Order: sequence, then C-alpha cells, then structure tokens
Amino acid sequence: MAAVLIPSFILLMCFWISPSLQHISEAEPLVSFKNSVKITKGDLNSWKIGTDPCGGKWFGIYCNKGLTVTGIHVTQLGLTGTIKVDDLKALPNLKTVRLDNNLLSGHLPNFSKLRGLKSLMLSNNSFSGEIPDDFFKDLPRLKRLFLDHNKFVGHIPSSIMQLPDLEEVHLQGNKFTGKIPPLSDVNKNMKILDLSDNLLGGEVPESIPNRKNLTANFEGNQDVCGKSINIECKSVEVTPSGQITLPPTTNPESTHASSIVYAIMLALTFLFTFFIVVGAIKRRKKKINAEFRMLDKERLSDLEALQVKVPEPSKNRGGNMDVGSTKKGGVGGGGGGGGGEVGGGMSDLVMVNNEKGSFGLPHLMKAAAEVLGSGSLGSAYMAVMANGLSVVVKRIRDMNKFAPEAFDVEMRRLGKLRHPNVLTPLAYHYRREEKLVVSEYMPNSSLLYVLHGDSGEYRSELTWATRLKIIKGVAQGMQYLHQEFASYDLPHGNLKSSNVLLNENYKPVISDYAFLPFLEPNIASQTLFAYKTPEFAQNQQVSHKSDVYCLGIIILEILTGKFPSQYGKGGTDIVQWVQSSMAAQKGEELIDPEIVKSTDSMQQMLELLRIGAACIASNPDERLDISEVVRRIEQVKT
Repeated sequence: MAAVLIPSFILLMCFWISPSLQHISEAEPLVSFKNSVKITKGDLNSWKIGTDPCGGKWFGIYCNKGLTVTGIHVTQLGLTGTIKVDDLKALPNLKTVRLDNNLLSGHLPNFSKLRGLKSLMLSNNSFSGEIPDDFFKDLPRLKRLFLDHNKFVGHIPSSIMQLPDLEEVHLQGNKFTGKIPPLSDVNKNMKILDLSDNLLGGEVPESIPNRKNLTANFEGNQDVCGKSINIECKSVEVTPSGQITLPPTTNPESTHASSIVYAIMLALTFLFTFFIVVGAIKRRKKKINAEFRMLDKERLSDLEALQVKVPEPSKNRGGNMDVGSTKKGGVGGGGGGGGGEVGGGMSDLVMVNNEKGSFGLPHLMKAAAEVLGSGSLGSAYMAVMANGLSVVVKRIRDMNKFAPEAFDVEMRRLGKLRHPNVLTPLAYHYRREEKLVVSEYMPNSSLLYVLHGDSGEYRSELTWATRLKIIKGVAQGMQYLHQEFASYDLPHGNLKSSNVLLNENYKPVISDYAFLPFLEPNIASQTLFAYKTPEFAQNQQVSHKSDVYCLGIIILEILTGKFPSQYGKGGTDIVQWVQSSMAAQKGEELIDPEIVKSTDSMQQMLELLRIGAACIASNPDERLDISEVVRRIEQVKT
C-alpha cells in the first residue's frame, strides 16, 4: 500500500512544483536577453535569476494568467547592443515583442525564429540595412508589424504581404525603394498599411485599393502613382535597385516646336471650356437647391447602402477603412465648404470647425463607409473620404427641441471648443426628422472596446501608466466642459467608456457632450447616462455632481478592468463592489491584476481608487467637485 501511495504523493508534488519551475526556467533566457543589451536610461533590475517573471515584479513582462511569459514590452530605456533572438526561443508562449523607442541599431534581428509571434513592435530605433525577401515567411501568426522610423533600405519584403493573419503594417519613415509588393489573396484581414515617407516608386498594386476594409498611406513617396491615390502614372520604369528611369529625351528643336503648338491648342481649349462652364454655372444655380434638397430618406438610405455591417458593434474596433489618398490638409476642393442654408430644407453640411479642412455632403455621400453601431442617441458610421480623411457620422433622430437657427447657434458654439481631451464636431446637417453630426475618427476606437473587447488583444497595452494617462485626460476634459458650460445642469450628461475615444497613442478625447439642451426632457431621461445616478432615481434631479458620478464610474472601470452593470448590459455592480471592499479595507483586491503584476505603484493605484470612490457617493453633496477631482488626480504619479 505504501509503495503505491509514495509514488502518487511524489507525482502530486511534481504537479504543484512544476509551474514554479517553469517560471524559473523562463527567467534564464530573459536575463540572458537583458545582459546582451546595454541600458542607458532606467534599469531592468527586477529581472533576476531565481525569481518568477510572472510574479508581478518584473518590469515590462506580461504573462498569461500568471502562468507563462507572453509579452516583452521594454520601451524608452535607451537600449543598445545586439538582440539575441535565440535566447527568446526558450519562451514557447511569447506572442508580443515590443522594443520601440530605444537606440537599437544594425540589421533586423532574426525574429522569424519566434514562430508564435503575433506582434513585433520596433518603431523609433536605428535598425538599418536590407530585410531579406522571405524574412517573414515563418511568422504565420503575425498580426501587427511596426518597423517605422528606422533606417531600413532596399525592397519591402514580399513575404510581409503573404501573411494570412496580418492586420497592421507600419513601415513609414524608412528608406525603402522599389515597387510596392502586391497584397496576397490569403490575407483577408489587413486593415492598416502605412508606407509613407519612403523612396518607393511605381503604380500601387490593384490588390491594395481593391480591399474595402483597408486604409493605406503612401504620402511622401514622390514616385508612387495610381488611380487609387489620384496620381496618373507616367512612363517611368522602376529598376530593381529602386532607380526611376525616364523615357529617352527627344530632339530639342522638335520639342520646342511641339511646345508652341501645344500652348496654342491649350489656349483655345481654355477659352472654349470657359464659355461652356459659364453657361453651365448659370443653369446649375437654378437647379442646385432642388438637387440638394433631394437628400431625403432615399439619399440617406444610399449612405446606409454603402455600409459593410459587422456582426456585433462591440467587435468592430473602430471600424474598417477604405483606401484613399492620404494627402494632408483641406478636404476636397469646392462642393460644400460650410455652405448651405440654415433651415428645414438645408442643402449641405454646415462646417463649424475647419481644422481638418472643408468638405460637403457630396464628399460624404461618395465616401467608403461602415456601420460602427447604434448607441443611446442614434447610429454611427465611419466614413473615409477620397482624400483619406476619416470621420464619424452620427445620425441622431431625437434632437428636435431647437428650430434650425437655434440649432445652428448651439452647434457653432460646440465647434469653437478647443481642448486636447475634447472631441470638437467638424460639421452638421440639419433635417427636421434627424440630424447628422460629423466628427474626426479616432483610430483606437473607444475605451469600452479596448477594456472589454472580445479578443482582449489590446488589453495588455493598457499599462498602469497608460490607464493613469487616460484617467487624467478624461478628468481634464470634463473640467474644461464644466467651465465652458457652467450654466448647464449637465455640462456633459452622457459620460461613459463608450464615449471616451482613444487616438493611436491612447490619448483620450470625450464625445457626446452638452447635448442636454438639444433634447426634450423625456428623451434626455431615457438616453443620457447621467440620469442613471442615485439622485435622479430618488429625487428626479440631476446636477454637475451627476457628471462627477459618471466620471467616478470611469475611474473605477479603468482601475478594476470590470464592465459596470450601471451601463445596463450585465457586468459587475461596480459601485456596490467598490464601496463594500473599501469599507472592509480590501482595496488592493479591486485593482486589475493586469496592472498590478507589472509595477510597484500599488499606493498610487489605491489613492486613485479612493478618488473614484469619493465620486460615487450616493449623496451628491458628499461627492468631490470636478476641480478637486482633477487636482487630486494630477498629484498621482506612475
């Protein structure tokens, strides 16, 4: 009997011990990797042999449920030296390598040995030389590739375009030459392709503009051409070395004679065209109002017909984009730069903010677009216009409180707002039945999706520093709105994580604010999140402190990583959970383990937790003022 029990006991002990041994074994290749580079800013002293990389103490190390290393995020440490990729092969579940914003140089290390990689981010280093054409063929699971702002030369490796799961490619700011390789049919997921500011030439392959869910950027490549970017291809030839060969020149005398004939023909053509255009303008003026007033339900249905609907709005991370020219500056030329009557039959968009240029309803109607989903105030679309500007169009049916002139006054007031954390509308379109509000598109979608999206692939990027940056930005934006709309009962009124948008650097901007005056009281109470506060449930009242309550929910949502049931879609009753845990002095249990394991900032997190808890007091009089919230948040450091 004993002979049977002893081996079983030993086997059981092996199961207990093996995870720890695995962690220790993963420490060795990581320390070897650390020793292969020189750190000129900061340190990696937390990386020590004999300790657990997944124990929450190792800086920049991410693990899968605390079991095994899945990510190395070591940025802005001034790393120099040679990366030993062979050391990292001992990490079987490594999916993300992020070494951007360092001082690494030399040829691209052979990361193709890490066959399980999903994200490789090496932006803003000094890597150089050519990349072999087949370099990426052994990385079939790669989704995100960031090699931008280095010193790479030679051809873009064709193997990049043949990866089946690839979604984002950033090669801008290098010295790549030659033609752009075509996108393989096996890749159906590509969403972003940025090749700007290189030395590329030749025609854009048809496989790229034909992808409806792809946005591509070729700006800064003087010799790239093609219909998709509205640049006619001349008779040029791009040699394998990237040289541009022009056709042979002709005899100078014959060229001069031809130029004279050409000038005469051009002058005659111009005069003929001028008279035709003058006549056409006169006829057009008589018809233009009638034509634009055709934007009724049929025209708006045409806009919907352009959409590519996604299965679930929450699964669409900010929407897909179509290819367009990426020329910066004003949008389009002519055709509605803020024109249009203000009235029930208004013909075009009214521009209230020209920072992104002027554009009209015809530009919007021709844009490639996609449904982003429906919210409490209406449906939203993402549209990419021909010049590459991406906008969000909100279609709101319940803003019927104001007559056209009053609506115009309020929208122009919103258009004058300027704060880095507030999304200012660009334009609007007025109809009696519904309104269109146009704003700039944010590439990282909403905080709601990044925190709670189905795939969770961006969750690891929400470090403690990033989350604190988001909270500070939201609070500062709210303080600005409370100053600008001090006379409003609800300066924002609808603050929740779906209305906190993130740019490519996770800087937050808040949207859907100051809509209370536009809405009838019964509509406002049904649609605005501020009406979910305790004071409205008890006394049918709202105030500035209702906005503070909503801000508290945001703070606690970011710190805990939990989806609040206050949004009405299941999840955790975050108010009751936080209040009971804080009363029991168990605040540490509330913090999202994703940020606890990668930093020693627990005291700062707890301080921010206390600020959030002070915002959700049931009695509005006991909540902090917005200025006090901002003051205390700004004192919290990473």
